[in-house]
Amino acid sequence: MPSTTERYRPDAPIVPELAAGAVLFEPSGRKVFLLHQRDEDRWCLPKGHVDPGESLATAALREVREETGFTDVKLEEEIREVSYRFYHPRRALNVHKTVVYFRGRTREQAPHLEAIFDRAEWVDLATAVERVEYRTDREVLESARASDAPVPDFERKVKGKG
Repeated sequence: MPSTTERYRPDAPIVPELAAGAVLFEPSGRKVFLLHQRDEDRWCLPKGHVDPGESLATAALREVREETGFTDVKLEEEIREVSYRFYHPRRALNVHKTVVYFRGRTREQAPHLEAIFDRAEWVDLATAVERVEYRTDREVLESARASDAPVPDFERKVKGKG
């Protein structure tokens, strides 16, 4: 399928974009949620633009909910910020994108995907690292693995103790 982005063009105008997203874990912390983007035939993490006046955490939570359909999501700590640039042919612009990722958790298993995605899967971190196409996504997943610590309050709530 045709890509909606191309390599950065140093002679084209550039615009900044800020986005936020999450590495979404199931309660045990053993599996993460990946989305498959139909038009670019690639696996990715849920993320999207930060609206004017919106906090990073609010944007990340909104985007996770919009893209996955999950309504019971808890955001935890910020795990990584990444930046990259690319050329967007339909806009005839370079984009310098900064994305801030949080750790997130949900008990929900069955997504209701936004139309740009054709499938999704819960996979272990090693599989996720292999499956994502971009280096920045791999770095985010590795950071999530490195910061993987138990979150007792969430675990108690999941088990009905809190």
